Amino acid sequence: MPFSEQNPKKPTQTARSGDRQLSYQETYICPICRHGQITGLTLMDAFACDFCRHIFTANLPEQSVQVVDSSQPMSWRWNGRNWQVAYQDDFNLTMMIWLIGVLLVGLPSAIVWLSAYTFPPLPGSPWAWFPMVWVGCTFLVHLVLVLWVMAEHYQLPWYVASKVRLRSLLGQR
Repeated sequence: MPFSEQNPKKPTQTARSGDRQLSYQETYICPICRHGQITGLTLMDAFACDFCRHIFTANLPEQSVQVVDSSQPMSWRWNGRNWQVAYQDDFNLTMMIWLIGVLLVGLPSAIVWLSAYTFPPLPGSPWAWFPMVWVGCTFLVHLVLVLWVMAEHYQLPWYVASKVRLRSLLGQR
């Protein structure tokens, strides 16, 4: 007997009206791209998305799925209506990532601002505006890079969906 059918009567949550249990015969919105539909694969205890083509293993008693074709172990719980992230990151790790992000944005901008403050341009010179624009550009470029790394780390659904759509427009897999 497959793992998913060992204890079909085990309640994982209180059922509300309109909620549906996770099963291989149903289709659900993809928890990664939030665009495609995941359906059960024939003769397998797994789901696959018809849009982003990710494959998921399912744990029906726990009402959860885990992506198996990714280097990052991501899993979601089905609450009867939508997907929720199954695990929470360690608080200390999350705080460390945010602290490093703030430092990577703030420190280079502060260094450029300090040099502009220490060695200001001559008053009335035609390039007097340049140091503050340089500080702003430094801040914006570092902010974009940190936001990109954060979106990659947290695998935000809108970001992953955008990557999948861009790849499909470019004709890549």
